[in-house]
Amino acid sequence: MSKPLALVVEDDPLQNQIFALALKDSFEIETFADGSHAIARLAEVTPKLVILDINLPGASGAQVLEVIRKEKRFHTTRVILATANSQEAEFLREKSDIVLLKPISPIQLREFAERMKA
Repeated sequence: MSKPLALVVEDDPLQNQIFALALKDSFEIETFADGSHAIARLAEVTPKLVILDINLPGASGAQVLEVIRKEKRFHTTRVILATANSQEAEFLREKSDIVLLKPISPIQLREFAERMKA
């Protein structure tokens, strides 16, 4: 059985790698360091899960989230916002499924992702 797709959209290379490693046992992972690249990929795929930083080059996390929330085909896509900025997180809380404030434990991320996969 193939694993569901998860997109990790995080411009910090180390965080990006940590998030991908935390999820790789349960998900097929694609990583992006740029919001506009993630939006381009979303035109082609419907992921089960998106781990999304807010402050990104290209297009912001808020713009990526807007793309996901306005298209019907993403209605089962779960979004975990990953940010260090609690004010921005509060602004986007209602549009995301979970907001995690950095630093994020890989174990915590894996547990939330597992629950959302079910």
